[in-house]
Amino acid sequence: MKIVILDGFTLNPGDLSWEGFKQFGELKIYERTPEDQIISRAENAEIIITNKTPLTEETINSLPAMRYIGVLATGYNVVDIEAAKKKGVPVTNIPTYGTASVAQMVFALILELCQHVASHSDAVMKGDWTNSKDFCFWNHPLIELKDKTIGIIGFGRIGQQTASIAQAFGMNVIAYDKYQSDQSSRVGFKWASSIEELLKESDIVSLHCPLFPDTEGIINKESISHMKRTAFLINTSRGPLINDNDLAYALNNDLIAGAGLDVLSKEPPGDNPLFNTKNCLITPHIAWATKEARSRLMDTAVSNLKAFLSGSPVNVVNKVQE
Repeated sequence: MKIVILDGFTLNPGDLSWEGFKQFGELKIYERTPEDQIISRAENAEIIITNKTPLTEETINSLPAMRYIGVLATGYNVVDIEAAKKKGVPVTNIPTYGTASVAQMVFALILELCQHVASHSDAVMKGDWTNSKDFCFWNHPLIELKDKTIGIIGFGRIGQQTASIAQAFGMNVIAYDKYQSDQSSRVGFKWASSIEELLKESDIVSLHCPLFPDTEGIINKESISHMKRTAFLINTSRGPLINDNDLAYALNNDLIAGAGLDVLSKEPPGDNPLFNTKNCLITPHIAWATKEARSRLMDTAVSNLKAFLSGSPVNVVNKVQE
C-alpha cells in the first residue's frame, strides 16, 4: 500500500518522527507540493495525507487508487469532502490536540498587550534604561489583569481552557455560546444572553467560535461599536471571524485599545490593512504549533489511519456510507 504525505514540513520540520505511518506501507513524504504536482505525486497512492495542500473535486476524481484522505489539522476545508464522499473516500481530521497550546497563546498575546515585554526589552538593549534619569521607566501603560473581565465567544474546549487560565489571574469570565454547558463550579463566571452584552462588559474579548456563514465577520463596525474603548480583541480561532478593514479603522481611531491576532482572513496574507494599524500584534498562525501539540496531532493522525485500515474509522468528517 502506498501512502503519500503531500506537505509534511508544517507538522514535522524535523523534530518529530514519521515512523508511525511507515508501519502501514510504502511511505513517500513531500515537504511541500505545488498544486500542479498534486496529481502526479499522488496518482498511485491509496492513502493521501494533507495539511493545507488542496484536494479539489477535479483532483479527487483524477486519483482512482485513493481510498482514504487524512487531514493533518482540525479544519478540513482544503478537501472537497462531498466529492470524496461520492467516491466513497472517507476524510478524517484531528478534532482535538492543541487545546492547551492555543489557550497559552491567547495569554501570550494578552500579556504582550498588557506588559509590552518585547518593546521594553528592545528599549533596554538600545540603552534607554542605562540613560534614564530615573530608577526605571516604561514606554507604554502597564495593565493588571486581576478583576478585569474577559469575554469568550465560543465556549468549547479551548474557550473553557482560556477561562480557567483567566480565572487563575483573578479575572472574571463572561461567555457566549449557543450551547450553555454546566459551569456552576466556576467562580466569577456568567453566561451572556447575547454577544452584544458580552462585548459591552468585557475588557478583553477572545474569539473561540468556529467559522460558519453566521459567524463570518462577527467582529465588524457594528459589533466593535459595543466594545469599550479600553478593550483588547484576541483571535486565535479563524481569521474571517473579523472584518479586517473594520478592525483596522477601529484601532487607528482608538475605538478599541488593541488587538492580538494569530489568524487573518487570508493566509498567507500578502497584504492586509491590519499591517499598518496601532497596537496590533499579528503572529503567523502558530498557536497550534508547539512541539507537544504537534506530537499529539501526529499520534492522532496515525490512529485515524489505523482505525480506517481495521474497518472502524474514526474522526470521519464526510460520513461515507458503506
